Amino acid sequence: MTNRSPLSGRYTREELHNEARALLGVLEGVGDLESARRALYEAVGRIQYGLFDTPASLSQTQQIRARDCANVLRGMLLPRSAKVAGFDMAQALWDVQRGAARDDLQPGFWADVTHLVEGLFGRAPSAPIEEDDIFDELTGREAAIQRSADLDALWERVERHAARFESGLSETARARRAERKRRVLEALGGTEKDWSDWRWQRAAVLQSVPRLAKAVKLSPEALGLVERARQGHLPFGVTPYYASLMDDDPEAGRDRAIRAQVLPTARYVEAMVENREQRGEAFDFMGEHDTSPIDLITRRYPAIVILKPFNSCPQICTYCQRNWEIDDASSCHEATPEENLDKAIAWIEDHPAIHDVLVTGGDPLSLGDDDLERLLGRLAKIPHLDLIRIGTRTPVTMPMRITEPLAAMLGRLREPGRRDVAVVTHFEHVYEITDEAVAAVDRLKRNGLSVYNQHVYNFFVSRRFESVALRMLLRRVGIDPYYTFVPKGKEELSDYRVPIARILQERKEEARLIPGMRRTDEPVYNVPRLGKNHIRAMQHRDLLAIRGDGARVYEFHPWEKNIVERDPYVAFDAPILDYLERLAALGEDPGRYEGIWYYF
Repeated sequence: MTNRSPLSGRYTREELHNEARALLGVLEGVGDLESARRALYEAVGRIQYGLFDTPASLSQTQQIRARDCANVLRGMLLPRSAKVAGFDMAQALWDVQRGAARDDLQPGFWADVTHLVEGLFGRAPSAPIEEDDIFDELTGREAAIQRSADLDALWERVERHAARFESGLSETARARRAERKRRVLEALGGTEKDWSDWRWQRAAVLQSVPRLAKAVKLSPEALGLVERARQGHLPFGVTPYYASLMDDDPEAGRDRAIRAQVLPTARYVEAMVENREQRGEAFDFMGEHDTSPIDLITRRYPAIVILKPFNSCPQICTYCQRNWEIDDASSCHEATPEENLDKAIAWIEDHPAIHDVLVTGGDPLSLGDDDLERLLGRLAKIPHLDLIRIGTRTPVTMPMRITEPLAAMLGRLREPGRRDVAVVTHFEHVYEITDEAVAAVDRLKRNGLSVYNQHVYNFFVSRRFESVALRMLLRRVGIDPYYTFVPKGKEELSDYRVPIARILQERKEEARLIPGMRRTDEPVYNVPRLGKNHIRAMQHRDLLAIRGDGARVYEFHPWEKNIVERDPYVAFDAPILDYLERLAALGEDPGRYEGIWYYF
């Protein structure tokens, strides 16, 4: 980051040297790197043993953090970690001790390593306690009553934090949306009848700056970025319905997540424009070129394939995984040639190992009912397919597409005991959930369809209890939380990325507090070419290093690692300090996220 916040000034080389004095002291007189590496490795073990030999002075939280920090630091000191990560922690600590110049080490590095050392020595903060916990001193009914009172107080805190985020179902939001709808229709020359017609919504997608400016209040900077994106032939489009979700007072921040879904950032635009001629090579993060045995098919798992019959969407998400192959917001010209579709379906027929097909794209619900029924009907006739999933964001961006006839047609494809049909969508924030969206989901549910949500955990939806509010509302709507995705490690998506530590923290300190049926989603990292890697357990990854800018370097193990030999994947995370500084710029108190440093 170019403009450092006051948060950065807290972390310096001098502070780290002071905090790590007892560890770095073992490097006095060491004359070579390998000797330094071995001395540090052995010292970490001695420090950990000493803390646990007399742990009475440490809280339970401090003991656990000391253990975790010791294990992580020892892993970083290994020669293999330095080789794979391209950054040597032993070298960096040795240089700090002997005063060698290291201009590459920035505040993000000092911050993360300082917390690592504080944790190692048992100086990490304990878990916050708001009042004396006497539960452990009681037994029987008396203990149960006290425990129940403690849990009431805890849930009150959950509700208080989650209530910060207004949903699209609040009365004030409904009033704002009604006025915004009226003004969008006026700007586009549409009628109430038009609004309810998904074909009109698709045809009226906002793509040009003049039309967008008439319908949505945008800053000159935002309009300039859209103009630059359009000049660079980048995919862009906002449905009239979704435009009505954007408030007239964006400075209030209620619709920040809404705007972030569709309005590109400067880094996104410049990276995409710069690589426009080779987008397939530059932005195919998931390596779909290497996992596509035939056009329109992607296969990363034994029994699942992706089928892409339509190459665009009614609305383009800024963080789209397939931004390299989507040309623009949907039109009737993006449908796949019938010949290619025939070959792809024949390929599925020829592979009886396939039991689950995810029909996505693009958004397949951009197709008309007749075309969609023809396609899905052909899939339903394949004997070995027992699950058809529809990947679509139309319940979020164009809920009027989920008509009664469409929902009934999808429901007819179900054959209980033989084949199921499910819809997988992407609600990212409670402000996206409106009466129209609820009605669309209800039409699907009444026709026997399961509806799941995949949540892209990007920066703009990552504040304390923001995802908790979403999960709670999703279940009331009838949607099952399915996956929480780590944003792709693509350069053009830097503004959307969140440290893996924050996702782990959210899971343990926030989501864990809500009922189990509300937190059925699994946090995952999509490993290029190989597929989803669950990030709950350390068995799925190793933390190899903390680079000079503060970015953690992870080695993700392939899901097949205990089945066949497969190379791991090395990923560079978003620096924690940068993330906290960006939160501070939004008015968040970084102190409320203090535990983030101790999730690995």
